[in-house]
Amino acid sequence: MTQRVCLSLTMVVMVNDTWGLTNVSSRENPGNIMNPVYNWSPAIQGIILSSIFYGIVIVQIPIGYLSGIYSIKNMVACGLFLSSVLTLCIPPAAQVGETLVIVCRIVQGMAQGTIATAQHHIWVRWAPPLERGRLTSISVSGVMLGPFIVLLVTGLICDLLGWPLVFYIFGVYGCVLCVFWFVLFYDDPKDHPYISIREKEYILSSLAQQDSSSSVTTLPIKAMLQSLPLWAISLCNFALLWTNNFVVTYTPTFINSVLHVDVKENGLLSSLPFLLSYIIGILGGYMGDFLLSRNILSTISVRKLFTILGMFLPVVFNMCMLYLSFNFYSAIIFLILAHSTSSFVLSGVFINVLDIAPRYYGFLRGTTSLIGMIGGILSSTVSGLILNEDPETSWYKIYFLMSSISVITLIFYLIFAKAEIQDWAKEIQDTRL
Repeated sequence: MTQRVCLSLTMVVMVNDTWGLTNVSSRENPGNIMNPVYNWSPAIQGIILSSIFYGIVIVQIPIGYLSGIYSIKNMVACGLFLSSVLTLCIPPAAQVGETLVIVCRIVQGMAQGTIATAQHHIWVRWAPPLERGRLTSISVSGVMLGPFIVLLVTGLICDLLGWPLVFYIFGVYGCVLCVFWFVLFYDDPKDHPYISIREKEYILSSLAQQDSSSSVTTLPIKAMLQSLPLWAISLCNFALLWTNNFVVTYTPTFINSVLHVDVKENGLLSSLPFLLSYIIGILGGYMGDFLLSRNILSTISVRKLFTILGMFLPVVFNMCMLYLSFNFYSAIIFLILAHSTSSFVLSGVFINVLDIAPRYYGFLRGTTSLIGMIGGILSSTVSGLILNEDPETSWYKIYFLMSSISVITLIFYLIFAKAEIQDWAKEIQDTRL
């Protein structure tokens, strides 16, 4: 996420003009070696910033299918290494021209899509059912922690060392992480040389009743298309990525245009929702597993409860921000709460596919993520169109549209969601007379 998001922030000092806002420091030092400046139009900037998502979308379904067949260790390692190398290549690519930057970002998106989709399949073999919430929330917490770190340190790095160092630092970090990944990660707990026999037996026995065979050669596509629980998960992913992409893309713009703060304060305020999201996501994972392990709630009740918290609370806080915030601080508080409480879904709909179809988890995770990515791409496009046509009331329209999509999909999920393995996801055993 640091490699993905850092370009959104370095763009401010990489070009003479960003979304119509003059960058004074860039104009004063157009030939600064530490911070070279390029004459990229807003349209070109938009293509550059969105190009990584095209790469992510392309690989979702193919990688989802292949993750059930090939080594997750090798797939994630190759994706992480390629993404890191391409991050290192962004500064020299910018010297060549915007076309090469776009190509680098598209390929980088394909690498990151491989990581994001394949790594979810890890939990098919590693996550006991009563620990899925906390394990998933901890592993996915980097999605929130990455933007938080980038928003905090990128401006400082640009001022002290120059914006190219942002890419070099996060690129090198990714390469180093590849080494640790190769040494520490194993595809299957039974092959891990360092964990105790007791832990191996616990993991394997807890998953013994779950059909998670990795030898998936055929897919029941028709049954999947007719599955209402799967559609409920997919539509929630659409709504969640619609909201998340809006938050990542337009929160700094909203803070700047509505709350009128300077760039340094903007970076701090924009980062706070991600920090709180990180905390809430991990706590939510432990809360969900606690409710399950103590038999306080059933699996489907936990999934629905945390989906309600993660999808409806942001709607409530967004409406409070628009109509009940009476000063700058109250608006910021509602904004932070609206964006951060969405992390509750990590213990809800986010891992629901693993409940209903562990055998096809990789493929279905890729498919539902693809539907979510469509929502993310549409949200930035639609929001931009609304902002362009009606600046006065545009934010109200954007938040109302976003909230309506969340509420409608949440209702559909509450009606049709399931948490038991579906008939079409069970392995059919051949019998011979």
